Amino acid sequence: MEISLEYWNTLANQTLLISSLLAGFSITVIANLLVSNKNDKIMNSILKLATISAGCFLVTVFTMTQISMMTTPGGYLTNVTANDFIIPRAIGIFTFFIGLISLLTILSVSGWVKSRKIGIFTTFIGVITLLLILTTMVRIDVG
Repeated sequence: MEISLEYWNTLANQTLLISSLLAGFSITVIANLLVSNKNDKIMNSILKLATISAGCFLVTVFTMTQISMMTTPGGYLTNVTANDFIIPRAIGIFTFFIGLISLLTILSVSGWVKSRKIGIFTTFIGVITLLLILTTMVRIDVG
């Protein structure tokens, strides 16, 4: 079954919105960590993960913008097919998931800065969040 260009356009626009919000959040984390006086192993790991997350979400923003522009009716390209944006689609999906995993890892690791008890809690919440996100992305046909 081939997905219509209108559907790709809507999907790209939604992913563009989500990615831009998550990139902004990741960049905010980076800015806060850069001005922080704490310089331990966990904080440096969080800074690296936030940088990966922000970079990946920014790449996703630009790939989804390209797909959105290609699939907009009356846009700058004519006779577009789904094959015309295979590379931006693959890059965008890959970077979106790497950014998401990095962001969830930040969520999971952040509590360890405070204490073992809070670290266990935030790790638990991060794992549950990942499982729930993955659950919503899996399509199950019953019947």
